[in-house]
Amino acid sequence: MLQDLRKLPENVQISITANCPGSLPAHLLLDQWLDVTENTQPAGFGANHNAVFQRSKASFFGVINPDLRMPTDPFPALLDALKQPDVGVVAPLVRSPSGEVEDNARNFPRFHDLVAKALGAADGRAPVSGTDPQAVDWVGGMCMLFRQEAFASIGGFDEGFHLYYEDVDICARLWRAGWKVLLVPEAEVIHDAQRTSRRNLGYMRWHALSIARYFFKHLGRLP
Repeated sequence: MLQDLRKLPENVQISITANCPGSLPAHLLLDQWLDVTENTQPAGFGANHNAVFQRSKASFFGVINPDLRMPTDPFPALLDALKQPDVGVVAPLVRSPSGEVEDNARNFPRFHDLVAKALGAADGRAPVSGTDPQAVDWVGGMCMLFRQEAFASIGGFDEGFHLYYEDVDICARLWRAGWKVLLVPEAEVIHDAQRTSRRNLGYMRWHALSIARYFFKHLGRLP
């Protein structure tokens, strides 16, 4: 990922959070091009990104997973979509390393959707048509570009979600606050998804707790 980000304009600030002490190579800690934070104790996805946002002075705030690759620069198309003043967050089309379109743009989940997904009947993804930006319910947290004003206006990520569903939650709150969520198919990135919650009991627990928190917060109150 870093080799891709180094190709971006010099006015882009890259922030890295090492969630565990000693988890970053020493040369990255000394790289003046990077804004590096080492946590003394692990924090959740939302807490880590909120902390970075508090240090950011930029007009736009990106959330990017380290397992993403950017063969081409997605940001011109993403920033062009953010020219619309009522757009709060945009996301690129995400492909797997084999080229298949991933499900990073989806409809808000309902209870029956979870059952259908568990049975392999549907995954809740929003249909993608053409290359023009299109409104979707929510976009995945592996790659999101926020308008600074929008992110700040709703208080950023809900840190009560340690991991999983914080992306669904923040998109729901953006829609309710009058901000649009857009998928920009013209912009593409590659994501080598690990699907850890399907193999690790600890991650499964976080996933289940996040689903429960999301439905408790939003049932009957979605846009």
